[in-house]
Amino acid sequence: MVTDLDLLRRQIETAQLMRPLGRVMGVSGGVVQISGLTACARVGDQVILTRMSGVPLEGEVLRIGQDHVAMLPESAPDGVALNDRAILRPVPEFAPSRHWIGRVIDPYGRPIDGRPLASGAQGVDVTAMPPAAVSRGAFGARIPTGLSVLNTILPIVEGQRIGLFAGSGVGKSRLLAQLAGHMAADVVVMALIGERGREVNDFVQRTLGPEGMKRSVVVAATSDQSALVRRRCAWAAMAVAEYFRDRGRNVLFLADSVTRFAEAHREIAVAAGESSAMRGFPPSLTPLITGLCERAGPGAEDQGSITAVFSVLVAGSDMDEPVADILRGVLDGHVVLDRGIAERGRFPAIDVNRSVSRCLPDAASAGENTMIAEVRRLLGAYERSEVMIKAGLYSEGADALLDRAVLVWPELDAFFARPDPEGIESSFARLELILRRAGKTAHP
Repeated sequence: MVTDLDLLRRQIETAQLMRPLGRVMGVSGGVVQISGLTACARVGDQVILTRMSGVPLEGEVLRIGQDHVAMLPESAPDGVALNDRAILRPVPEFAPSRHWIGRVIDPYGRPIDGRPLASGAQGVDVTAMPPAAVSRGAFGARIPTGLSVLNTILPIVEGQRIGLFAGSGVGKSRLLAQLAGHMAADVVVMALIGERGREVNDFVQRTLGPEGMKRSVVVAATSDQSALVRRRCAWAAMAVAEYFRDRGRNVLFLADSVTRFAEAHREIAVAAGESSAMRGFPPSLTPLITGLCERAGPGAEDQGSITAVFSVLVAGSDMDEPVADILRGVLDGHVVLDRGIAERGRFPAIDVNRSVSRCLPDAASAGENTMIAEVRRLLGAYERSEVMIKAGLYSEGADALLDRAVLVWPELDAFFARPDPEGIESSFARLELILRRAGKTAHP
């Protein structure tokens, strides 16, 4: 068994005492060319420039040529001059450990909560390949979420990967916070990609709080940090989730948001010379996103699972924009938040009819599937006639299905906003009562 003393000894033994030195030989298009490092640099290594002002400029090796390496700096290369000194610093080993639970770290595994942090016994590759398809298990049991609508109409099971699609200000972060605090899991890993610094601290201190942090690891890269750091944030958080999954834990992985992950990659890809082909995004975006998503899901037979929720910012509720379109095709379901629902004060503002859980019908009993189908029929009938109803043109008795839909609509709308910490059976019991009052009896 690896002890804390073993971990400390390993950190001392792997400390680097000497670092290669290079010189700036040119700056072009925001990329800095550096000589003298080609023999020892690797793509992804960090470089520190010493400018004449004395203020260091950090960056990452983007390309390696025969006589120079290209460095993408974390900020504009203002003040960089020819022959400025450049020190190569290999990326620190990313080694998750059980000590990371309850902590806030950056994408390089360094603590950002003001306390020392012990690394694990073995480093991992943050861009690891997904597990082999034939070695993976099946979906696990249904997970209580603390929300009635996700306990019933849109269930989530262990190992499922869903997308959370929403515009800005519609309650996406609020819903993620509810899941982080109430959804059943052994460990919660949260990737805050490109978030405002104030929101990171607010999420840790107020949303999760001391109780939530007892089972959580937060990996954060704020919006003022470079595209390199923001992109790495998603990979690093997934590597943490994989560490706990491989040790038999059931992990809840929350990413906020994949859109900022994609935008960070776009900045890097353009600097590397890749063309923009998908509404401004590079062709490499598709394998990047699908690779990240495929790393989540059920593990092998002797492992746990990673249940993942990937949030997507959809500008103007455009569900066909590239990031949303890629995710819809690779995930096991999607939850759509609607601005109109949020504006009338119902949270979570889930548009149930536009949302899908692909673990159905297997995740529910025959009676539960009957109730879910009936709810969708009633919602569809109401939404098709909503304009007519609000205009006062609806006449009771003309359509039996619409009559039931109008009767049940206020109760269903309230049900979708209802928290239910008691669990899945309690949520279905309440849903059955609502359907009975609408004249439709369903037995689970």
